[in-house]
Amino acid sequence: MSKKEGQQPESGADVAKENLERSAEDLEHLIAADSPDAEATKQLQAERDELEDNYLRAAAEIKNMNARFKKEREQLARYDGQKVITAILPSLDNLERALATEVTDPAAEQLKQGVSMVASHLQQALKEAGVTEIQAEGSKFDPNVHQAVQTITADDQHPADTVAQVLQKGYQLHDRVLRPAMVVVAK
Repeated sequence: MSKKEGQQPESGADVAKENLERSAEDLEHLIAADSPDAEATKQLQAERDELEDNYLRAAAEIKNMNARFKKEREQLARYDGQKVITAILPSLDNLERALATEVTDPAAEQLKQGVSMVASHLQQALKEAGVTEIQAEGSKFDPNVHQAVQTITADDQHPADTVAQVLQKGYQLHDRVLRPAMVVVAK
């Protein structure tokens, strides 16, 4: 086939497919002509069928590989920065501990206000990156997102198998747990 003006250049797969179709047409023509070398023609046709089968299998494998690579790239992009975020979480914990202290001095109050601003900026940046805090206190204990470090006896305020207290907040990036919440569970 000749390339018409204005058409895009053919890809390797298109050229291979075109060549396969042409050889199939040539072989069909030879068989129809009832040539004296019919046995050789049948052998060529069998080889052509095998090559076509191999080509189709290779094309399917390439398609599957591309789909797999695309999925892997999406996973990498979705959880990009997980290591850095996990390293930042202890700093956020320390900022929150600093904010929990009582201050009476005006200078200390200003310092606490600055720490509060840093903590809120850090929380906002984590939120924009897809990091969320794991809700724990009062919820049913889930070993997938909670790490029980202590148990207490269940009572009216804390029914059995619920989180009574959070000792350290847990976080997750999208649907992946970065750090489980360290909790006290009522038993």
